[in-house]
Amino acid sequence: MLVSLQEAAAAAELGEVPVGALVVHDGVIIGRGHNLRESSNDPTSHAEMIAIRQAAATLGSWRLLDCTLYVTLEPCVMCMGAIILARIPRLVFGCRDPKVGAVGSIYNLSQDERFNHRVDVTEGVLGETCSELLSDFFRQLRAKRKKASGQDRNS
Repeated sequence: MLVSLQEAAAAAELGEVPVGALVVHDGVIIGRGHNLRESSNDPTSHAEMIAIRQAAATLGSWRLLDCTLYVTLEPCVMCMGAIILARIPRLVFGCRDPKVGAVGSIYNLSQDERFNHRVDVTEGVLGETCSELLSDFFRQLRAKRKKASGQDRNS
């Protein structure tokens, strides 16, 4: 999870929402990613999606059967769909996403019996640190926006 936090920090440096993800196979990182939606203008450029694509390319297979995905924030519906379709057996995440989380916050796709694959989930790993990173990012973003709007009025 510490490396996922480094990925999240890289996203924040780019002005992206600080979410980082890793795919690990046999103790080796085979995919990594951080949010790039803003810089790529691609709504699918979530950290998890980037890490999953890299991992599949590394293994030469879309089936990531013996892998674990580590991510700083609870995955959304799109990312949980990719996790399920990639057959990733284990997900470890830091903090919940009460607005769009699909591993228990809004939906729980990881255990939905209508799918042919379930995902073993461990949550809360470095959760406070992951949550603080997001909170700090959004606090700074609001302050920048407030300052920019105040400067516009004074011009």
